Amino acid sequence: MRGVVQGVGYRASCRRQAIELGLSGWVRNRPDGSVEVEAEGEPQRLTELQLWCEKGPEAAQVRSVASATIPPTGEDWFEVRR
Repeated sequence: MRGVVQGVGYRASCRRQAIELGLSGWVRNRPDGSVEVEAEGEPQRLTELQLWCEKGPEAAQVRSVASATIPPTGEDWFEVRR
């Protein structure tokens, strides 16, 4: 995600949303000011998370979201990485 996405509670909110959707994976801030999310789970739930990511928490101003398909890792938790 690009835009105003760091310092607005994006990672914690994303983690809560992903857990509510039953997804696993992680979210982290990147040095360039963007936020990166890697998630796996049911396709419909992943779409729901992507739609949430396009808005983010209330204070976020998401400018763009890029997505890619990657192989699943089989993890069973969702964490905030630093």
